[in-house]
Amino acid sequence: MKFEDIYHTYWQKVFRLCMGYANDYAFAQDLAQETFILVWQNLAKFRNEASIGTWIFRIASNNCLRKIEKEKRLSKADLPVNLKEEERHSIEPEIQMLYKFIAELPETDRIIISLELEDVKQAEIASIVGLSEANIRVKVHRIKEKLTQKFRANEQGY
Repeated sequence: MKFEDIYHTYWQKVFRLCMGYANDYAFAQDLAQETFILVWQNLAKFRNEASIGTWIFRIASNNCLRKIEKEKRLSKADLPVNLKEEERHSIEPEIQMLYKFIAELPETDRIIISLELEDVKQAEIASIVGLSEANIRVKVHRIKEKLTQKFRANEQGY
């Protein structure tokens, strides 16, 4: 598969995964771009042991975790919501809220739900995060419950 095809096929998915981590439009774009630089640099090393998508999501997840850990070390407790005005209007309010709630989850949960939202098979998610498929099923269920509770609390004005 040519890099251009990979980029066009996976850009939006990787960007949304990064938004789940960062909840910051510009930072997510940077993370996604860095991910594709890493994909480009390592494409020759790809051994087809997993699907190309699983491999790319693993690179994206590792890149996001590294950057977020670095941000934490720079004493930023939480990554701010930094959407410019035009970007804010281009993303539906419910989606903005979803990204905000996802960003509040623990790191592993963020990876899992972001990949789940991209329709990545749970077996692949298990491979990416290093958990069993059964554990992923349970975690996805619990994460969805947490997000639902956050939406309900938000609707009630808490």
